[in-house]
Amino acid sequence: MGDNLGEQILQQIDKDGTTDTEKLAELLNVNHQQIVGAMKSIQSLGNLIESEQKTSKKWELTGEGESVLANGSHEAVVYKAVPPDTGILQAELMKSIPNAKVGFSKAMSAGWLVVDKKSEGGPRILRKTDNIVDKVQQQLKALSIGEDKLSDKEKADYKKRKLLSEVVTKSYIIKKGSEFSTSISKPQTDLTPEMIASGSWKNYKFKSLNFDALGAPPTAGHLHPLLKVRTEFRQIFLEMGFTEMPTNNFVESSFWNFDALFQPQQHPARDQHDTFFIADPMNADGFPMDYLERVKKVHSEGGYGSQGYRYDWKIEEAKKNLLRTHTTAVSARMLYKLAQQKPFRPAKYFSIDRVFRNETLDATHLAEFHQIEGVIADRGLTLGDLIGVLHAFFKKLGIEKLRFKPAYNPYTEPSMEVFSYHEGLKKWVEIGNSGVFRPEMLLPMGLPEDVSVIAWGLSLERPTMIKYGLNNIRDLVGHKVDLQMVYDNAICRLDK
Repeated sequence: MGDNLGEQILQQIDKDGTTDTEKLAELLNVNHQQIVGAMKSIQSLGNLIESEQKTSKKWELTGEGESVLANGSHEAVVYKAVPPDTGILQAELMKSIPNAKVGFSKAMSAGWLVVDKKSEGGPRILRKTDNIVDKVQQQLKALSIGEDKLSDKEKADYKKRKLLSEVVTKSYIIKKGSEFSTSISKPQTDLTPEMIASGSWKNYKFKSLNFDALGAPPTAGHLHPLLKVRTEFRQIFLEMGFTEMPTNNFVESSFWNFDALFQPQQHPARDQHDTFFIADPMNADGFPMDYLERVKKVHSEGGYGSQGYRYDWKIEEAKKNLLRTHTTAVSARMLYKLAQQKPFRPAKYFSIDRVFRNETLDATHLAEFHQIEGVIADRGLTLGDLIGVLHAFFKKLGIEKLRFKPAYNPYTEPSMEVFSYHEGLKKWVEIGNSGVFRPEMLLPMGLPEDVSVIAWGLSLERPTMIKYGLNNIRDLVGHKVDLQMVYDNAICRLDK
């Protein structure tokens, strides 16, 4: 039917020269939208026709207007419901017909009715005139047959009464194009080997190609926002001269996760309600025994200017396997390895990987998250150096609103929590922890006494939430993540 309708349109244009789609719809007894669709199909085949859009406005009767046209206006219906001689109680009139309130008001304004407030039984409505002219019905009838004699004020009134609605119609004026023809032949879209071999391609018209059109996007995976931000963090560390630490062991021994960091075996973090312990294999082995003995001694007896914790340190506790609670366990391994290299050479390490804690889930906490850690080992480092490095580091992330708060960590002294202002949550959010590693941790490893190690750690999730404006960490990680969010989110560009 589409080609047939298109040819009918072309034949009509050939006959009239210029026409419009509304006229064609009426002439061919077809819905106007079908005419417009056929016109656009013809235009897609080339310059057969030219079109110009025009906009027209007209007033049409609403469903209520059609009812008034058939039965009379609301005021006329109310007038007719009032008996000529006796009248009717107002309460009874209001119940007996629809739209009585509007009709009564209009009839009173027109001077058709009068109210006898002293009547027995309550106010009684009486006719004030014997004959009326239903002007509203007459005007709507004239409008329905194309005679628009209404003033703007009357139209506005009838529109307010929901008797009329203004309809905007978009139509097209059509005329012949430079390639006009009364027949439709679709151009070829493909040039085949057979056409070339036979030479028949010379007899075909080919559809022009749009070389500016975008191709269909290929089906592909998309980087999660966490991975985008992780890449930026990694690049920042590399720009600052850091070396990445190997972090491929999620399972760690309690010795490297806690004991090597001078964290006592009675510390609450080592309880099952804070840490995920491994059932199989339950224990680790292969520790450097001379270093283990020095760690045992500093815990139980003290040393290096410290009195230690003064408790019975047990190797059975140190052997327990667990899911690492922080990447500082990796830092401990790397610092021990650094201490074995003679002579000592300053080093800067970083890591970005997953850690696990038995946390209560809320808008800013998960049981599994990513930790970013930076470590600098050199002679004579102080807390001032740490604060300066943190400002330089976070400025590269585009985070300049920083606050530092004194804190306690078993393996750093002094220690500081790092806070950043979250524009989404409208509050200061902790984004990291920092400090200077204690001598009780460093000296048993074999590092020189004048070497200090400053370090800081933060989660990857919270800076990502700040960057992408997310208020709930569960919208970023976990089974409730909207995969469309992963598809739509822009590439990460930190304000370095």
